[in-house]
Amino acid sequence: MKNDDLSQLWNSQNENPEFEHPEAIVKRANKQRNKQFVSIAIMSTTVLVLVGYAAVYASSEWNAFNWGLLLMISSLSIRVFVEFLTMYIKENQLVLLDAKAFRAYLKKYYRLRLRVNYLLTPICFAVYIFGFVQLLPYFQEAFSEGFYIYLLVSGFGSITVIAFIVARTVIKEISYLKALNNQ
Repeated sequence: MKNDDLSQLWNSQNENPEFEHPEAIVKRANKQRNKQFVSIAIMSTTVLVLVGYAAVYASSEWNAFNWGLLLMISSLSIRVFVEFLTMYIKENQLVLLDAKAFRAYLKKYYRLRLRVNYLLTPICFAVYIFGFVQLLPYFQEAFSEGFYIYLLVSGFGSITVIAFIVARTVIKEISYLKALNNQ
C-alpha cells in the first residue's frame, strides 16, 4: 500500500473517541462481560435455591406449588442460557474481527439484545411472577402470618429491584447502540 492509500484509510475512520481505539472497545466489552457474569451468577444462585427448595418441599403429586416452582426455575434457566449464549457469541466475534468490523457487529449485537430485552425478558419476568404467585397460597397455609407478609414484601420487593436493574441495563444498552450509530 502507498502512503496516500494508508492516509486515506486512516482518515476514513470515524471520529468517535469512545470507540476510536480497539482498547476502548475491548475495555467496554470486558466491563459489560463482567456485568453479565454478575447477572448470570445471581440468576444461577436463585435457580439453585429454587431447585433445592423444590427437592425438599415439592410433593410427588402435581399441583400449583410444583407448577409455580417449575415456572420460576424454567424462566430463570432460559435467561441464564440466553445470557451465556449472547456473551459467548460476542466474545467469539471480538477475537475474530478487526476493530471496525467489531463495531459493526456490536450494532447488530445491541439490536439483538434490545429484542431479547423487549420480548424475552418480559415473558420470563411474567412467568416468574406467575410462578411466585402460584406459591403464595401454599406459603400462606404453611407459615405464620408475619412470615407470610415477610415473604410477600421481600418477594415482590426483590422483583421490583430486579425490574429496576433490568430497566437500567436496557437503558445503558440503548445508549451504547446510539453511540455506535452516531459514528
